[in-house]
Amino acid sequence: MNLVIDIGNSRTKVAFFSQKEIVGSYSFDFLTSEALKDLLKRHPDTKNVILSSVASVDSTLYSYLKTSFNYFIELNPHTLLPIQNDYKTPETLGLDRLAAAIGAMELFPDQDLLVIDAGTAMTLDLILRNGTFSGGNISPGLRIRFRSLHEFTRKLPLVEESNQYAAIGQTTEEAIRAGVINGMIFEMDGMIEQLKKKHPQIQPVLTGGDAMFFERRLKNHIFVKFEITLIGLNRILEYNVEKQ
Repeated sequence: MNLVIDIGNSRTKVAFFSQKEIVGSYSFDFLTSEALKDLLKRHPDTKNVILSSVASVDSTLYSYLKTSFNYFIELNPHTLLPIQNDYKTPETLGLDRLAAAIGAMELFPDQDLLVIDAGTAMTLDLILRNGTFSGGNISPGLRIRFRSLHEFTRKLPLVEESNQYAAIGQTTEEAIRAGVINGMIFEMDGMIEQLKKKHPQIQPVLTGGDAMFFERRLKNHIFVKFEITLIGLNRILEYNVEKQ
């Protein structure tokens, strides 16, 4: 059994895999070694671990991970990956983007893919059917767009997303909400349509905290999978165990 730990900017996700299936998934504000030990009582057959973190890791937890399992790997720019990376500056490429790409490949092998992560930032990444990470785009996420309009102007209010928004706003609040939400929808649908011209069978995959908000609003059919990064991290772990 494999253990996947993904420490993000605000939450830590923990998942246990048996083969390719998630058999346990948990979320923490802050993961400690004691909390992890409690989880392992439910999953005593765990042998291999991968850690991905965008923040500093608690030293006690890190020591426990390094010494308590058959195989431990911390994801970094030098980790062996089951994907060809054509990014021109691989050292600057977010490891979460690579993990999500690999997770999409696990779900849709031998297909051209567009992975859209609607999180704090919005990323749109193209993965070719031959297993190549081709590159992608980065733009502000939903809340960054709302907040930036408020913080970088003198009079615009801070607005939040809502299921009720117009195509054209008739108040300033409506105009901000319509502009931000419709802008992100047009950005996603527009990229899908543009890529379809060269890759007619491309499969869009949507993930991230705002995935459900946008899923029913896009005109293109899209597959939603919240665990795609965890699935990708598990594949990276399996790949490195195989290469030992």
